[in-house]
Amino acid sequence: MKKIAYLLLLSVLVLSCKDAKKETGNEKMMPVETDNGIGDGAPSLEMAFAQSVEKAHNKEDFAQHEAVSFDFKLSFGGQEQMDSKITMRTNSSKIKIENQDGSTILFDGTDVYVTPAATEMPSARFAIFTWPYFAAMPFKLTDPGTQWSDMRQTQDGQYSRAKLTFKENTGDTAEDWYIAFTDNKTNLLSYVAYIVTFGKSIEKAEDEPHAIVYKNYEVVDGVPISNQWEFYNWSEEKGLFGAPIGEATLSNITFTDSVDFTVPTDSKKVSAPQ
Repeated sequence: MKKIAYLLLLSVLVLSCKDAKKETGNEKMMPVETDNGIGDGAPSLEMAFAQSVEKAHNKEDFAQHEAVSFDFKLSFGGQEQMDSKITMRTNSSKIKIENQDGSTILFDGTDVYVTPAATEMPSARFAIFTWPYFAAMPFKLTDPGTQWSDMRQTQDGQYSRAKLTFKENTGDTAEDWYIAFTDNKTNLLSYVAYIVTFGKSIEKAEDEPHAIVYKNYEVVDGVPISNQWEFYNWSEEKGLFGAPIGEATLSNITFTDSVDFTVPTDSKKVSAPQ
């Protein structure tokens, strides 16, 4: 109890010193013990940040459902990249992407497959782990393997920010990092800066970080889900800059408790990058 009280006082002092006159909304960030099995090795203040975001997004109700599905359209540089239906278990343990061309990508909890087997889709693993992750990100901030650091306020006092990294061997690209920015009035995720190391070195990835902006939150069965995304170039010095480089829309967002993730016979396995 003394540790919790001390950390609560520390949280209040850190936020108050940044701008005593601004209402940050961070009073909801209650420090917790770090050995509770949520996340790995995160300092208490950062863990409180992550938990406050999940609470604002009503993770508890989200996780009550077996799966969520939505229609997904994605474009970059004015060119359509995806027009698909994505269905995923709310714990991300199984995912299915059904494309308009009749092909399907499926993650069965262990391996990734494409069907029909004759389908050539080099980006299948990237697609099935990237876009569903962005959709579910507000609910995955305390997953095993997550590590949080460097929580602070933006200079304008509008956002809280913290950096998310991963323990070794977490997913296909454990070297990826994210910097989450949350609205201090709502604790909802506003935007996330990130790098993509899939198929490239971390040095190359860090030369061109991007950001996803979550817009137009739609409340589905009590759970706020962003149904419009914009992608930007991003840097520590400039923040978001330039015109949007891409956009995505989610529609027909539906929770379901009955989904078939069986791998079809006419499928081939997609190996992880070496």
